[in-house]
Amino acid sequence: MIKDELIQSPCIRNCCLNEDDVCLGCFRALTEIIDWSDSDNTRRITVLEKAKKRRLAYHKSKV
Repeated sequence: MIKDELIQSPCIRNCCLNEDDVCLGCFRALTEIIDWSDSDNTRRITVLEKAKKRRLAYHKSKV
């Protein structure tokens, strides 16, 4: 990654919020989606880590 290049959005254009306002496409919370464009890479990495944990928990609960 080039210095100062922002991490791209993980949006997969499959937006559907669950009852907790978490997108079932990218697993970001609604507030994280709204704040994404104003976030620096440190914040974006934190959001991506949280989204990954949500995705794993979601798929684990479906087994």
